Amino acid sequence: MTMLVLIRHGQSVWNAANRFTGWTDVKLSDKGEVEAADAGLELADVRFDAVHTSGLIRAQRTAEIVMSKNTVSGKIPTRVDERLNERHYGDLQGLNKAETAEIHGADQVHIWRRSFDVPPPGGESLEMTAERTIPYFVEEIIPDLESGKNVLVAAHGNSLRSIVMHIEGISPEEITSLEIPTGIPMFYRFENGKIIPLNQQ
Repeated sequence: MTMLVLIRHGQSVWNAANRFTGWTDVKLSDKGEVEAADAGLELADVRFDAVHTSGLIRAQRTAEIVMSKNTVSGKIPTRVDERLNERHYGDLQGLNKAETAEIHGADQVHIWRRSFDVPPPGGESLEMTAERTIPYFVEEIIPDLESGKNVLVAAHGNSLRSIVMHIEGISPEEITSLEIPTGIPMFYRFENGKIIPLNQQ
C-alpha cells in the first residue's frame, strides 16, 4: 500500500504566543519539538521514500525531527518549496489574535482566519493559498505516489487545509470548520489513482 502522511508542524513560538505567523520564519516552541518527536515515534516504522516541506523553518524542523526517529527509511532527500508555505497573513502578521479581535471584532477575525475567499488585509485567502499549494501537490507529490513512494508532507495549518480540501472534496462552506492540530499525522492511502483517508473504505 502506498501511503501519504500529512503533518502540520509542531507548535511554534508564535502559536504559543497566540500571534498571527504566516510567512514569518519562527522556530518551534519546546512543546512543538516534543510534538514533532512524538509524531516521529508514531511514524518510526513507516518507510518513507520522499519528504516535502515548506520554505519555513518550523515545518522543516518538524520534518527533520520526524525523520530522525524513523527506523526504516534511511537517508532520503527533503524537497523544500515555498508553495507549501503557510498562507500569508499580510498586515496581521505578528499581531496578537485576541487583541486583533478586540480591534476588528471577533466575527471579522474569524472570517479572515477561516473563510475560503476573504483575505486578511494585504494577505492571502485560503483560495489564494490553494492556487499555489494544489499545483505543487499535483505536479510534485502525486508523481511520487504514482511511482509507489510513501510520502511525508510537513507543512502548515492552511496550506494543509487547502490540500485536504482538494483530496477529500470538501466544499468552501465546509472548510471553514476544519482545524488541523499541530504535530498530529494524517494518513491517506494511494490506490488506483485515488487518495483515500485511511479511516475511510
